[in-house]
Amino acid sequence: MPKKPRSGPDSGVVTAACAGDRQALDHLVTQCLPLVYNIVGRALNGHADVDDVVQETLLRMVRGLPKLRDPAAFRSWLVAITIRQVRDREQLRAADRDRRAHLEDAEAITDPALDFAGLTILRLGLTEQRREVAEATRWLDPDDQELLSLWWLEETGELERADLAGALGLSDRHASVRVQRMKKQMEVSRVVVRALVAAPRCAELDETAAAWDGTPSALWRKRFARHIRGCGVCEGMDEGLLPMDRLLSGLPLVAVPPGLDPARVLNAVTGHGGSAAPAEHAAAPSRSARRRHGRRSGRTGKQVVGGSAAVAVAMVAALVAPRLTGGSSSTAAAASPSASQAPAVSAAPSPTPSPSASPSASPSPTPKAKPSPSPSKHTAAAPAHIASGAKKGVGVWSFGGVSQALAASGASWYYTWSTQHSGVTTPSSGSFVPMIWGASSVTDASLAQARSYGPYLLGFNEPDMAQQSNMTVEQALELWPKLMGAGKILGSPAVAYGGDTAGGWLDRFMSGAQAKGYRVDFITLHWYGGDFRTPQAVEQMKSYLAAVYERYHKPIWLTEYALIDFSQGTRFPSAQQQANFVTASTKALDGLPYVQRYAWFGLGADPSKPSSGLFTDGTTTTAAGRAFQSAG
Repeated sequence: MPKKPRSGPDSGVVTAACAGDRQALDHLVTQCLPLVYNIVGRALNGHADVDDVVQETLLRMVRGLPKLRDPAAFRSWLVAITIRQVRDREQLRAADRDRRAHLEDAEAITDPALDFAGLTILRLGLTEQRREVAEATRWLDPDDQELLSLWWLEETGELERADLAGALGLSDRHASVRVQRMKKQMEVSRVVVRALVAAPRCAELDETAAAWDGTPSALWRKRFARHIRGCGVCEGMDEGLLPMDRLLSGLPLVAVPPGLDPARVLNAVTGHGGSAAPAEHAAAPSRSARRRHGRRSGRTGKQVVGGSAAVAVAMVAALVAPRLTGGSSSTAAAASPSASQAPAVSAAPSPTPSPSASPSASPSPTPKAKPSPSPSKHTAAAPAHIASGAKKGVGVWSFGGVSQALAASGASWYYTWSTQHSGVTTPSSGSFVPMIWGASSVTDASLAQARSYGPYLLGFNEPDMAQQSNMTVEQALELWPKLMGAGKILGSPAVAYGGDTAGGWLDRFMSGAQAKGYRVDFITLHWYGGDFRTPQAVEQMKSYLAAVYERYHKPIWLTEYALIDFSQGTRFPSAQQQANFVTASTKALDGLPYVQRYAWFGLGADPSKPSSGLFTDGTTTTAAGRAFQSAG
């Protein structure tokens, strides 16, 4: 199949940019940004350093332009600079790992929540075999990841073989040999991906995977492949596999995140005056430097992300929260689904939603009775256009018109406290995220269901609450490898409260997971506010999330939140207060780069009772519902 012609800048634009033409330089950066982002993102597999490497690459490009002898060779020259920056960053990470491997917040470990293969899958909406190819990239050796980043772009028509070979410092012949070897490893990885998601999965393969932590690696690729080659059950997994070049031909680049504005990138790398700025002024601090600055400065939301150039913040926000497809602990109230609510959406053993909370004034809350969600009734037709923020989600249980309400809400994702969404139709613009609710949900059937839905999996629901999954830290850690075995980007157990508390349930779980080498890709939290004044409530929520991020330095999903006061029984704000909080909180959450997603509690509302719900039926919204529709 013929490849599309590449769409790089012409020599005239490059020549003008070399001569100092600011308009030409603007155009050049705009055209180069997608290519650089795709090479770096795939080579580093979506590591949090991608933003720094992209910015440093563009800085070096702008500073080196006056010395470029042949404008026609610009693309090959840029690709070589990009690969050199990737290698330099990998060397620094390796040295840093050797020096600081004992530190709790070592930067050298790739965060699977930022996985570039996951971005590829979600952004491009790949067909099944293309999805398998994208997932298989996670199993390659680091050197092959770098080569793949170039070959992938060659196959999609963005690079030529001379560009690839030149970037690697190889002859065309040697580059071809390297490519063929990498492609063979990819074919093996595709078969491994198929075998691991097969339903039912081979029992002997399950035994082989018993010690696997769920993180793809070259070592485990070899182990799984060795089993597959000699297994009568797994043989034939390669049947029907289409050649990779046929699958990739014609695919567009992974879209650059909207927050990565070329004009802001150019200002960051050149300075506002239009000429190249010295490196010490133009480059934003590295992520690790920003992190150290945040710890010295204190534990507020602004300080955690402070100290970086605006473009770096935008890059981090875009990578941590891909558009596709963070008060103190003493002020944070908690909530979650309870058995007092209507029947669960799923037949799986997970109670249905209803806040089970803790008094916001007490650091050691006593659980109170939980109400059914239900604010006062307000009728309004769904707006003609509903803004749908990439982070914005909602907790969903079954009620009349639930699917219609979900589609009208504008939520880009939802969950049901279960591994299935029986009776709920996923809207075309949204996605479903499964959850393993508690110990009784850790079954082969539930895990198989979880594997069939997207790249994410939510862990146990409020294990620190007797009315919820009610698990000890030891029990959760014992079962955790089974959740890792699902091969998903995995969220921590969602504690009801005290996520930032040293020695609390979550802190003990995370310490135990680290000691055992278990994988936790992002932190899942709940927050309920008892202060109904909007500015104060938003600041308390942000302070809590910032403190949790400061402790663990992982992306955060806020999967239940609303204004409900549990300090003396259960008290709701007025409908307008709840709506005001929806508007202000969603804006705040969208602006926190370490908050990857959030979900309002919840979609359904009983018109006869006060609650935090959004819809009383398929078309009737509450004040909070209308605010939610307009948010994001």
